[in-house]
Amino acid sequence: MTDLYPVTAVAAGVAGLVAGVLVPRLIAWVPEPDEPDPEEKDGEPEEPKELYADIAARPGLIWLTTPATGMSAAAIGLVLGWHVSLLVVLPLVPVGVALAVIDWRTRLLPTRLIAPAYALTVVTVLLAFLLGDRDLHDLERTALGWLVYGGMFFVLWFIYPRGLGYGDVRLSGVLGLALGWLGWAELWVGIGAGLILGGLGGGLLSLVTRRRDYPFGPFMLVGALVGVVAGQPLITALYG
Repeated sequence: MTDLYPVTAVAAGVAGLVAGVLVPRLIAWVPEPDEPDPEEKDGEPEEPKELYADIAARPGLIWLTTPATGMSAAAIGLVLGWHVSLLVVLPLVPVGVALAVIDWRTRLLPTRLIAPAYALTVVTVLLAFLLGDRDLHDLERTALGWLVYGGMFFVLWFIYPRGLGYGDVRLSGVLGLALGWLGWAELWVGIGAGLILGGLGGGLLSLVTRRRDYPFGPFMLVGALVGVVAGQPLITALYG
Protein backbone atom coordinates (compact mmCIF):
# COMPACT_ATOMS: atom_id res chain seq x y z
CA MET A 1 0.00 0.00 0.00
CA THR A 2 2.96 2.32 -0.55
CA ASP A 3 1.98 3.27 -4.15
CA LEU A 4 -0.29 6.23 -4.78
CA TYR A 5 -3.50 6.06 -6.80
CA PRO A 6 -4.64 9.54 -7.94
CA VAL A 7 -7.63 8.28 -9.94
CA THR A 8 -8.99 6.43 -6.92
CA ALA A 9 -8.31 9.50 -4.80
CA VAL A 10 -10.48 11.64 -7.09
CA ALA A 11 -13.32 9.10 -7.16
CA ALA A 12 -13.21 8.55 -3.40
CA GLY A 13 -12.97 12.29 -2.79
CA VAL A 14 -16.07 13.00 -4.87
CA ALA A 15 -17.97 10.29 -3.01
CA GLY A 16 -16.74 11.79 0.25
CA LEU A 17 -17.94 15.26 -0.72
CA VAL A 18 -21.41 13.89 -1.41
CA ALA A 19 -21.42 12.00 1.88
CA GLY A 20 -20.15 15.08 3.73
CA VAL A 21 -23.20 17.05 2.61
CA LEU A 22 -25.35 14.44 4.36
CA VAL A 23 -23.41 14.43 7.64
CA PRO A 24 -25.57 17.15 9.30
CA ARG A 25 -28.65 15.06 8.47
CA LEU A 26 -26.97 12.05 10.03
CA ILE A 27 -26.30 14.07 13.19
CA ALA A 28 -29.92 15.26 13.31
CA TRP A 29 -31.10 11.64 12.94
CA VAL A 30 -29.42 10.55 16.19
CA PRO A 31 -31.97 10.40 19.02
CA GLU A 32 -31.26 12.39 22.13
CA PRO A 33 -30.04 10.38 25.15
CA ASP A 34 -32.01 10.32 28.37
CA GLU A 35 -31.15 13.46 30.29
CA PRO A 36 -29.46 12.74 33.64
CA ASP A 37 -29.96 14.95 36.65
CA PRO A 38 -27.86 18.12 36.41
CA GLU A 39 -24.44 17.69 37.97
CA GLU A 40 -22.30 20.28 39.61
CA LYS A 41 -18.69 20.85 38.75
CA ASP A 42 -16.53 23.06 40.92
CA GLY A 43 -19.63 24.24 42.72
CA GLU A 44 -21.48 25.29 39.57
CA PRO A 45 -24.08 23.30 37.62
CA GLU A 46 -22.88 21.96 34.31
CA GLU A 47 -24.40 23.47 31.20
CA PRO A 48 -27.11 21.32 29.56
CA LYS A 49 -25.98 19.20 26.66
CA GLU A 50 -26.39 20.72 23.23
CA LEU A 51 -29.14 18.99 21.27
CA TYR A 52 -28.11 17.00 18.22
CA ALA A 53 -30.74 18.79 16.14
CA ASP A 54 -29.24 22.12 17.18
CA ILE A 55 -25.75 20.92 16.27
CA ALA A 56 -26.97 19.79 12.85
CA ALA A 57 -28.62 23.17 12.29
CA ARG A 58 -25.53 25.21 13.13
CA PRO A 59 -24.80 27.73 10.36
CA GLY A 60 -21.88 26.70 8.24
CA LEU A 61 -21.62 23.14 9.59
CA ILE A 62 -22.06 21.68 6.13
CA TRP A 63 -19.07 23.72 4.93
CA LEU A 64 -16.96 21.96 7.53
CA THR A 65 -18.26 18.41 7.19
CA THR A 66 -18.19 18.38 3.39
CA PRO A 67 -14.47 19.17 2.89
CA ALA A 68 -13.49 17.12 5.95
CA THR A 69 -15.25 14.04 4.59
CA GLY A 70 -14.09 14.65 1.04
CA MET A 71 -10.43 15.17 1.90
CA SER A 72 -10.37 12.20 4.27
CA ALA A 73 -11.93 9.93 1.65
CA ALA A 74 -9.54 11.22 -1.02
CA ALA A 75 -6.51 10.55 1.19
CA ILE A 76 -7.72 7.00 1.82
CA GLY A 77 -8.35 6.41 -1.88
CA LEU A 78 -4.92 7.80 -2.73
CA VAL A 79 -3.23 5.20 -0.51
CA LEU A 80 -5.48 2.15 -0.91
CA GLY A 81 -6.32 2.35 -4.60
CA TRP A 82 -9.01 0.12 -6.10
CA HIS A 83 -8.75 -2.38 -3.29
CA VAL A 84 -11.47 -4.32 -1.48
CA SER A 85 -10.32 -2.62 1.73
CA LEU A 86 -12.10 0.51 0.49
CA LEU A 87 -15.33 -1.34 1.30
CA VAL A 88 -14.25 -1.46 4.93
CA VAL A 89 -12.80 2.01 5.41
CA LEU A 90 -14.73 4.45 3.20
CA PRO A 91 -18.19 3.91 4.77
CA LEU A 92 -16.70 4.83 8.15
CA VAL A 93 -15.55 8.26 6.98
CA PRO A 94 -18.88 10.17 7.13
CA VAL A 95 -19.80 8.32 10.33
CA GLY A 96 -16.46 9.30 11.83
CA VAL A 97 -16.93 12.95 10.88
CA ALA A 98 -20.41 12.94 12.45
CA LEU A 99 -19.06 11.33 15.63
CA ALA A 100 -16.21 13.84 15.81
CA VAL A 101 -18.62 16.79 15.54
CA ILE A 102 -20.99 15.35 18.14
CA ASP A 103 -18.23 14.47 20.59
CA TRP A 104 -16.59 17.87 20.20
CA ARG A 105 -19.86 19.66 20.99
CA THR A 106 -21.27 17.33 23.66
CA ARG A 107 -18.46 15.05 24.91
CA LEU A 108 -20.68 12.11 24.00
CA LEU A 109 -20.26 9.37 21.42
CA PRO A 110 -23.79 8.08 20.84
CA THR A 111 -24.25 4.33 20.73
CA ARG A 112 -26.93 4.87 18.09
CA LEU A 113 -24.11 5.68 15.65
CA ILE A 114 -21.36 3.46 16.99
CA ALA A 115 -23.46 0.26 17.12
CA PRO A 116 -24.38 0.40 13.41
CA ALA A 117 -20.75 1.25 12.63
CA TYR A 118 -19.72 -1.93 14.46
CA ALA A 119 -22.17 -4.03 12.47
CA LEU A 120 -21.24 -2.34 9.19
CA THR A 121 -17.53 -2.90 9.79
CA VAL A 122 -17.99 -6.59 10.57
CA VAL A 123 -20.12 -7.07 7.43
CA THR A 124 -17.72 -5.18 5.16
CA VAL A 125 -14.71 -7.05 6.56
CA LEU A 126 -16.37 -10.36 5.79
CA LEU A 127 -17.39 -9.11 2.34
CA ALA A 128 -13.87 -7.91 1.61
CA PHE A 129 -12.53 -11.27 2.78
CA LEU A 130 -14.84 -13.14 0.41
CA LEU A 131 -14.18 -10.83 -2.56
CA GLY A 132 -10.45 -10.39 -2.13
CA ASP A 133 -7.49 -12.73 -2.24
CA ARG A 134 -7.12 -12.90 1.52
CA ASP A 135 -6.63 -15.71 4.03
CA LEU A 136 -7.71 -16.47 7.57
CA HIS A 137 -4.70 -14.63 8.97
CA ASP A 138 -6.34 -11.38 7.85
CA LEU A 139 -9.46 -12.18 9.86
CA GLU A 140 -7.32 -13.19 12.83
CA ARG A 141 -5.45 -9.88 12.64
CA THR A 142 -8.76 -8.01 12.43
CA ALA A 143 -10.00 -9.72 15.59
CA LEU A 144 -6.71 -9.01 17.33
CA GLY A 145 -6.94 -5.38 16.27
CA TRP A 146 -10.34 -5.17 17.95
CA LEU A 147 -8.96 -6.90 21.04
CA VAL A 148 -5.83 -4.75 21.28
CA TYR A 149 -7.40 -1.34 20.70
CA GLY A 150 -10.69 -2.05 22.43
CA GLY A 151 -9.03 -3.92 25.29
CA MET A 152 -6.53 -1.13 25.89
CA PHE A 153 -9.24 1.51 26.14
CA PHE A 154 -11.42 -0.73 28.31
CA VAL A 155 -8.56 -1.07 30.79
CA LEU A 156 -7.96 2.69 30.75
CA TRP A 157 -11.66 3.33 31.30
CA PHE A 158 -11.84 0.73 34.08
CA ILE A 159 -8.85 2.25 35.90
CA TYR A 160 -9.93 5.88 35.54
CA PRO A 161 -13.52 6.19 34.26
CA ARG A 162 -13.60 9.96 34.85
CA GLY A 163 -10.80 10.46 32.35
CA LEU A 164 -12.31 8.41 29.54
CA GLY A 165 -15.90 7.87 28.47
CA TYR A 166 -17.24 4.44 27.62
CA GLY A 167 -18.15 5.80 24.21
CA ASP A 168 -14.39 6.04 23.57
CA VAL A 169 -14.12 2.35 24.45
CA ARG A 170 -16.84 1.46 21.93
CA LEU A 171 -15.23 3.63 19.27
CA SER A 172 -11.83 2.04 19.86
CA GLY A 173 -13.35 -1.35 19.04
CA VAL A 174 -14.64 -0.15 15.68
CA LEU A 175 -11.34 1.49 14.82
CA GLY A 176 -9.45 -1.60 15.93
CA LEU A 177 -11.47 -3.77 13.54
CA ALA A 178 -10.88 -1.49 10.54
CA LEU A 179 -7.20 -0.81 11.24
CA GLY A 180 -6.55 -4.44 12.09
CA TRP A 181 -8.00 -5.50 8.76
CA LEU A 182 -5.62 -3.18 6.92
CA GLY A 183 -2.49 -4.35 8.73
CA TRP A 184 -0.35 -4.20 11.85
CA ALA A 185 1.40 -1.02 10.72
CA GLU A 186 -1.90 0.80 10.25
CA LEU A 187 -3.14 -0.45 13.62
CA TRP A 188 -0.12 0.55 15.71
CA VAL A 189 0.37 3.91 14.01
CA GLY A 190 -3.37 4.63 14.28
CA ILE A 191 -3.39 3.86 18.00
CA GLY A 192 -0.19 5.80 18.65
CA ALA A 193 -1.24 8.81 16.62
CA GLY A 194 -4.57 8.99 18.44
CA LEU A 195 -2.90 8.86 21.84
CA ILE A 196 -0.27 11.45 20.91
CA LEU A 197 -2.77 13.82 19.32
CA GLY A 198 -5.16 13.43 22.22
CA GLY A 199 -2.48 14.04 24.83
CA LEU A 200 -0.48 16.80 23.20
CA GLY A 201 -3.26 18.37 21.14
CA GLY A 202 -5.72 18.45 24.00
CA GLY A 203 -3.09 19.83 26.35
CA LEU A 204 -2.07 22.61 23.96
CA LEU A 205 -5.66 23.56 23.27
CA SER A 206 -6.33 23.74 27.01
CA LEU A 207 -3.42 26.17 27.35
CA VAL A 208 -4.63 28.58 24.67
CA THR A 209 -8.36 28.41 25.38
CA ARG A 210 -10.58 28.60 28.42
CA ARG A 211 -11.85 25.09 27.92
CA ARG A 212 -10.25 22.79 30.47
CA ASP A 213 -10.92 19.41 28.89
CA TYR A 214 -11.45 18.10 25.41
CA PRO A 215 -13.14 14.95 24.15
CA PHE A 216 -10.82 12.17 23.06
CA GLY A 217 -12.96 10.80 20.23
CA PRO A 218 -11.99 13.34 17.54
CA PHE A 219 -8.30 12.72 18.20
CA MET A 220 -8.84 8.95 17.98
CA LEU A 221 -10.54 9.39 14.62
CA VAL A 222 -7.81 11.64 13.23
CA GLY A 223 -5.23 9.19 14.55
CA ALA A 224 -6.99 6.34 12.73
CA LEU A 225 -6.85 8.34 9.50
CA VAL A 226 -3.13 8.89 10.04
CA GLY A 227 -2.76 5.14 10.55
CA VAL A 228 -4.54 4.36 7.28
CA VAL A 229 -2.65 6.93 5.22
CA ALA A 230 0.82 6.89 6.78
CA GLY A 231 0.98 3.69 8.81
CA GLN A 232 2.75 1.45 6.31
CA PRO A 233 5.14 4.10 4.92
CA LEU A 234 6.07 5.21 8.43
CA ILE A 235 6.81 1.71 9.70
CA THR A 236 8.73 0.93 6.51
CA ALA A 237 10.80 4.10 6.92
CA LEU A 238 11.56 3.30 10.55
CA TYR A 239 12.26 -0.40 10.30
CA GLY A 240 12.94 -0.99 6.60
